[in-house]
Amino acid sequence: MGAMGKSAQFLLHTWLPDAMEGPTPVSALIHAATMVTAGVFMVARLSPLFELAPTAQTFVMFIGATTAFFAATIGLVQNDIKRIVAYSTCSQLGYMFVAMGAGAYSVGMFHLFTHAFFKALLFLGSGSVIYAMHHEQDIRMMGGLWRKIPFTFAVMCVGTLALTGFPLFAGNFSKDAIIESAYVSHNPAATYAFILTVVSAGLTAFYSWRLIFKTFFGEPHDQEHYEAAHESPLWMLIPLFVLAAGSILSGFPFKELFAGNGVEEFFRDSVKMHPHIIEEMEQIPLAIKSLPFLMMSIGLVISIIFYIQRPYIPEELAEQQPMLYQFLLNKWYFDELYDLIFVRPTKRIGYFLWKYGDGWLIDGFGPDGVSARVLDVTRNVVKIQTGYLYHYAFAMLIGAAGLITWFMFGFGGQ
Repeated sequence: MGAMGKSAQFLLHTWLPDAMEGPTPVSALIHAATMVTAGVFMVARLSPLFELAPTAQTFVMFIGATTAFFAATIGLVQNDIKRIVAYSTCSQLGYMFVAMGAGAYSVGMFHLFTHAFFKALLFLGSGSVIYAMHHEQDIRMMGGLWRKIPFTFAVMCVGTLALTGFPLFAGNFSKDAIIESAYVSHNPAATYAFILTVVSAGLTAFYSWRLIFKTFFGEPHDQEHYEAAHESPLWMLIPLFVLAAGSILSGFPFKELFAGNGVEEFFRDSVKMHPHIIEEMEQIPLAIKSLPFLMMSIGLVISIIFYIQRPYIPEELAEQQPMLYQFLLNKWYFDELYDLIFVRPTKRIGYFLWKYGDGWLIDGFGPDGVSARVLDVTRNVVKIQTGYLYHYAFAMLIGAAGLITWFMFGFGGQ
């Protein structure tokens, strides 16, 4: 559960897209490379524990597969360029957890490693686009930008090819290995995970190319910002080039170390792999091996039809299926649901405790109550001091009479 929260898995994912409000370099570091992936790393390092707990592994795989699919469906219709990439991160983390649930810990770490390059590239590339468009983040307001920012366009394409698992790019090696590990796994949730990860591969290709096509192709929708758009300065482009190189070179050279015969020698005792899973992955039928590529191709083709050839289709679909469109656009209504279940009751409890617990009970009977009683006593005592001489003389007379009475009845002697 801790890893789920840390790595923004299904039900504990809502913070991740909201964290997009931060600066783009922070997004790239936090959401692509370091903080969010720490949950995956933790599960990998605790592999001896998980290998002894098959039920926990089943839960890990189930949640991972659900997240991969769920986040991919939301990414299909989002319009904020960074939010699309954020939901993509969420989805890819789901893939990593599927590998963890399958017992292929090194394969999950492989995807964590490759993902850091191409997702950081997509985040910083998005930042370059936002910079060029004068802080505009809505992809509906973009279009035709490849002519204005060709370098950013080229590196964003590299990142997208890696993310969608195009052959020879980094994502192809790590993502396909995860899907294969789900196929050969003996986990009760393995079939569920295999089907959802394959479907998610198609969805990933669709929303990734949708982002590219709506941003860089077609006619400009905001003419003023389009005219002013220009390529980012060199200090922004150099990191993009480095990450683009990493998105290509972090795949094939490391395949054997993470998902091949070199796993035992490379990882040694740092992870406890499920026995023989790497060997079983290598004996998968060709039809299964080619499924992710097929789904990626289908996603790409549909995206080309929707956003290049016939751009009117998405609008017509949204009008024909308004409930489904709103369901996905509103992120499965998780924010509204959590607001109803957690936020409002918590606010009510807080208000009650503030007004009655803190105000009436603690302050009323504590410091405020004591100070109020002291004030009441002093107000009454003050009334004794009237300033009239005959009042004081009368008080002295009463006192003297009382004293005489005391001695007359012999109390003073006892």
